[in-house]
Amino acid sequence: MLPELPPPLENSQTVKMMAVLEKWEASGLHTNNNEKYFWLLLFKLGLDVAVFYACCPKQYTFFLNVSSLSIVVADFLLTFFMGAVWLLGTEGSFASACLLLGKASATYGVLPLPMVGLGLIDYCFHNTFLINHTALSKLLKNVILTMLVWMTALVYSFGFFHSEPMRVSYMTEIKVLVCKVEESTAITVIVLGLFTVTFFMMLPFCSRIPQWVKEADKIYEAREEREKTTSDLFVTSTWNRNNPETTGKEEQLLEKHVWMRPPLWSSLLLGFLIFWMPYLVVTVSCLLCGFAVPAYISVNLLWLECTNSFLVGLIFWVKSNIRGPYIHLPENVCSWQIYWQLSKGTAQPEAPIAVLNPPQVNKKALLYV
Repeated sequence: MLPELPPPLENSQTVKMMAVLEKWEASGLHTNNNEKYFWLLLFKLGLDVAVFYACCPKQYTFFLNVSSLSIVVADFLLTFFMGAVWLLGTEGSFASACLLLGKASATYGVLPLPMVGLGLIDYCFHNTFLINHTALSKLLKNVILTMLVWMTALVYSFGFFHSEPMRVSYMTEIKVLVCKVEESTAITVIVLGLFTVTFFMMLPFCSRIPQWVKEADKIYEAREEREKTTSDLFVTSTWNRNNPETTGKEEQLLEKHVWMRPPLWSSLLLGFLIFWMPYLVVTVSCLLCGFAVPAYISVNLLWLECTNSFLVGLIFWVKSNIRGPYIHLPENVCSWQIYWQLSKGTAQPEAPIAVLNPPQVNKKALLYV
């Protein structure tokens, strides 16, 4: 059940949103919403676990990857404690529903700006100051930074945010027990900003977008076909040297439409929108319809991964313009290499692959391949 705002409190300057915990009607009917809040949090946990499994790489060498894992863990703990309140009651559990929801909304509401800021800094300096660091040291650095962000949010929540249950008369015949919660203004600003920027930047190219998407699909299919014809790294390099038609097939797909190649920034933006436009449209529609969502719901992995993809595309574009093709690209759900090739007409150079214990290959035999 989404939190509601009773009319007597709509004009309050300090209360943004009120979570309805219990309700008493004139007929004597009593409704406890703890169960509904538990199922709502459980649904969010399931959604975040699915997004984490589908979108997040399992190597935590980047700060935002560890942040994603921390949100899943926090969702699990919040859902567990809310389930304890529902099953055991306030008397049998160590915390009340008001304490959990109020502190959770305040804690989650602090997270967006530090996470986005530190994630952007991490991407900017990952291959400069941090290039010689081991994967373990990067993991420890990311874990420490993530813990500091959560500790800062918890200090604000327990030190500066106060929420107590209040009884409010609703329509003179209904009494409700409510609790103050917060919504995340940062989430609203970020989502509206992403939607507005991407929409107006792609608006001049509306007539060309269908053709660009078709060309991107052809490049993707050509890449899949090339990967199917290779069995290992050594055979791939030998095959490419002896079969230039295969390596140049992706480039030939674009030769017929050289005049329609998009600029690099618009091509990367298209790659971002292909994956994340449904999420942006649904979220912005809810905001425009006035659906108030507390921070413990709106701060989720869909938002974080969407913002992460935008940051990765931004870093890819900036560093590619400065240094040429940027090959140390963080793993992401958007096919940045495909849209690089759509713009440039040539395949992006791939990062060097480290091969541990390479098999012994008969060099004389390779001469006859």
